[in-house]
Amino acid sequence: MFAVYAARIDRDQPLSGLELGERPAPEARPGWSTVTVRAASLNHHDLWSLRGVGLPEDRLPMILGCDAAGIDEDGNEVVLHSVIGQSGHGVGPKEPRSILTERYQGTFAEQVAVPTWNILPKPKELSFAEAACLPTAWLTAYRMLFTNAGVRPGDSVLVQGAGGGVATAAIVLGKAAGLRVFATSRDEAKRKRALELGAVEAVEPGARLPQRVDAVIETVGAATWSHSVKSLRPGGTIVISGATSGDRPSHAELTRIFFLELKVVGSTMGTKDELEDLLAFCAATGVRPVIDEMLPLDRAREGFERLASGEQFGKIVLTHS
Repeated sequence: MFAVYAARIDRDQPLSGLELGERPAPEARPGWSTVTVRAASLNHHDLWSLRGVGLPEDRLPMILGCDAAGIDEDGNEVVLHSVIGQSGHGVGPKEPRSILTERYQGTFAEQVAVPTWNILPKPKELSFAEAACLPTAWLTAYRMLFTNAGVRPGDSVLVQGAGGGVATAAIVLGKAAGLRVFATSRDEAKRKRALELGAVEAVEPGARLPQRVDAVIETVGAATWSHSVKSLRPGGTIVISGATSGDRPSHAELTRIFFLELKVVGSTMGTKDELEDLLAFCAATGVRPVIDEMLPLDRAREGFERLASGEQFGKIVLTHS
C-alpha cells in the first residue's frame, strides 16, 4: 500500500529522511482492528519523529501520522485515539503508553491498524478531514484548558504562538467556552486571524497585556517562557505541552513563580474519554477545527515543508479517497 514514512533519521535536516512509496499493509492481530484511512493530519510530532525524538533508528522504516479518521472493518465511520497502551488493551498491561508511530506504524497510509479499544465513532456532523484534526493537537488543547488549567467561563487565558495546531485549537475552544482569550504571534497576518477566531486581543510576543491572566497555554517554550510567567495573575497556571523554540529558557523566573504561588503543569495529549467529550463538544456547538490546507497523500512532502516552515495557520490534512 502507498504510505508516507520515515526511512532515515536526520536531526538537522529531518525532511531528508522522509520517503513516499509502497509499504506492507497491516496484518491482522488479536485485539486490533484495521481502518481504511480517509483523512489524516500532520503534527509537529511527525517532524520530531524524523529527528529521532521518540523514534529510534532500529524501528525504521516507520509510517508517520498520529491522527486519522476513516472506515473500520464493519463499515463504520470512526476516529482514532492516538495514545497506544493507555489502557493495556491490545498491548498488555506492562507496556508503557506511547503515541502512535513511536512503536507502531502510523496513519499516513491507505490503512492503519490500532487496538480496537482506540477506535471511536465519528460524529456525523464532522467531515473526515475535520475529525482527523482532533486526536492530537485539538485533544491536547482541550486537556490543557479544561483539565489542567481548570479554567471556567469568564476566566482569561493567554495563548502563545497563534498559528500552530494546539494554539489555534486553544483559541477556538476557549472562545466557545466563554473564556477571554489573548494571543501572541510574530506574524501580523496570524495575529489578525487570531482575532477573527475569537481572541479579544492579539499582540507580538513579549508585549504587555491589558490584564494578567488566569492561565497560559504554552507550546513555544524558551522564547516565550518569561513572558508567560510575567503575564499570570498571582496563583495562576501555566500549562506546557511543547517547546518548539527549545526547552532551556534564559530566565526560569523561579523567584516570581514561588513568590506569586504560580503553578506550572505539564500536559501530554489526552485520554480517550476526553477525546469523546471533544468530539461531542464540536458536534453540539458547531465548533470546527481550523484547516490550513488539504493535500492528497501523494503530496505529503509539501505539507511537511509547510509545517516545518511555520507558515501554516491551523491543521494540514492529508486525504485519501
